[in-house]
Amino acid sequence: MMGHLLPSLLFLGALGAALVESYCVEKGKNLALEGKASQISVYHVNGNALNAIDGNRDGVYRMKSCILTRSEISPWWRVDLHEPRRIGAVVVTNRKDCCWNRLIGAQVLIGNATRNQNPVCGTITEAEPGLVTRLCCPGMVGRYVSIVIPDREEILNLCEVEIYPEGEEKPCE
Repeated sequence: MMGHLLPSLLFLGALGAALVESYCVEKGKNLALEGKASQISVYHVNGNALNAIDGNRDGVYRMKSCILTRSEISPWWRVDLHEPRRIGAVVVTNRKDCCWNRLIGAQVLIGNATRNQNPVCGTITEAEPGLVTRLCCPGMVGRYVSIVIPDREEILNLCEVEIYPEGEEKPCE
């Protein structure tokens, strides 16, 4: 009897884990649109920080819809929301015309520190042309939302960052 109990419990545990869904909010007003964006450096005038909070998910750099830093160690982009906010989700749109693999390993940080020492909401682990990555950040509070490629010399480029307040739960898509 004990020989059958352990496999059954393991099966039920795995089934339970499969049924647990990750929830996040991507509902309500995009808070980033009201923020003030900055970044460590600007490679070219077409790649300034404001491009990531203009509401344009186009993903084509030459259309002035993406940010682009110089090659830096731990490059970063940040938006100041002007006051601490409860964040439910952060949505990042990758560049689609070139160089999308640069975003792999980038971390989304949320907190009140102006330096990139805030808690990590999540890490971008996949990259494809124009990929939209949704990170759930329930319970996180902060004035600043940053995207950082930690401990690597890289050029940071991304095309849109959306920040949604915590609220009614729905599954991450």
